[in-house]
Amino acid sequence: MISQTAEYSLRAMAYLADQMPQGYRSTIEVATATKVPTPYLSKVLKRLVDIGLLKGQRGPGGGFLLMRTPELITVWDVVDAVEPIKRITTCPLQLGSHAKVLCPLHRKLDNALAQLEKAFRETSLADLINQPGAPQPLCDFVNSQRLPLS
Repeated sequence: MISQTAEYSLRAMAYLADQMPQGYRSTIEVATATKVPTPYLSKVLKRLVDIGLLKGQRGPGGGFLLMRTPELITVWDVVDAVEPIKRITTCPLQLGSHAKVLCPLHRKLDNALAQLEKAFRETSLADLINQPGAPQPLCDFVNSQRLPLS
């Protein structure tokens, strides 16, 4: 449903949201916690910096940090920044009879995309990391307290 790049971006953002109170996290820390290959993650993190979701700082003590609080960053913000979900507004086959009204197939597909978009817009990073009794993202345990992921 979403690309591998979007998945990796969401993993990184969820990890950084959870680690936010502890400051910057290095690429290697994020890669280890999220199980994303470091070279690929470097590109993903740079993209998230370029679009303004992350702040990057070089040197000792540097790394990456969210630009806004986890409550103010949605899953949609992350996915749309790296791999926008393309809604179906016109017939992909460019059929003349479908110019003004999508056929049932493409209308159904677009409705599903609309529901996905709505769910992503309504879910913040904070929602992903603050669910007592649920497994913590990227951790192999269930805990009602936030514990370091690494």
